[in-house]
Amino acid sequence: MKRINQLLLGILMLAATAWGHSAPLGSPTQPVVNVGRIERLENFPSRFVEARPIDVWLPSDYSPMKRYAVIYMQDGAGLFDAGQAWNRQAWNVHLALSRLMQDGTVQDAIVVGIPNGGKHRYSEYYPDKYLALAPKDVQADYIHRAQQDKSLADAYLRFLVEELKPAIDQRYATRRGPEGTFVMGSSMGGMISIYALCEYPEVFGGAAGLSTHWVGRPSKWGAPEKLQNAGLPLAAFNYLQGRLPMANTRRLYMDHGTIGLDAIYGIHQKIVDEIGREMGYDSAHWQSRIFEGTGHSEADWSARVDIPLQFLLGKP
Repeated sequence: MKRINQLLLGILMLAATAWGHSAPLGSPTQPVVNVGRIERLENFPSRFVEARPIDVWLPSDYSPMKRYAVIYMQDGAGLFDAGQAWNRQAWNVHLALSRLMQDGTVQDAIVVGIPNGGKHRYSEYYPDKYLALAPKDVQADYIHRAQQDKSLADAYLRFLVEELKPAIDQRYATRRGPEGTFVMGSSMGGMISIYALCEYPEVFGGAAGLSTHWVGRPSKWGAPEKLQNAGLPLAAFNYLQGRLPMANTRRLYMDHGTIGLDAIYGIHQKIVDEIGREMGYDSAHWQSRIFEGTGHSEADWSARVDIPLQFLLGKP
């Protein structure tokens, strides 16, 4: 038992670096890319959450005469420019998407990078309705310690659906229905992306959660016994059983690695996958992958981001 606790503590220490996203909202300057271009919507206002810059990546041949799918991505400061990321790593999602479009394997698309809420990242990214199904003491503890007494996930999704998406659709040549609207993120960003699909299936045609942080607990809590608390994962499972979109009407991609923080996700992901199987999802609409020897970082997600992009954006 002592050895197990030491290993769990080590995982939590690794998590401290992986959750370094809690910087101010967005990079102070626009990301630099050498493929396509970035347009920044400075200080994008909201009635629901704190204002923040929004970075929109457009392919090199972007034309208002065409129509583009849109991928809304969480933790936007780590997507395009490693020089501006907190850990000097980036997804380089624009490079992968550009290659796939050139190969003709995915539909034309743009990427909308949304910075997280800084100190309120857990407030915005941990689903309100998961919490509502957790034991009352777990709820209260999480809202107070992890979310600083602000549970904002439903408000964040209203910002995304009611404010940001209409602005993007008005400004750019987008495919506005769910067949052209997708949401993606990693870790807690994966959690809120899957929640977005469940809450707004009429808006989103699919979601991807890389290294989805089903355990829900912040690394800063430190004590390994916190990691073993089943209240939050069980609440998530119960929510998904009742709120996942009808089988094979939407696309859902999930994955995880096997080292560092990702090493603890396998047991939770197996339960989520079983829920999908019981609902009748097929492989064309539900994909769950394990990447041996990979961990919990932008470099890991960058190495495989082409896979969820193809799954979500692949041409019929």
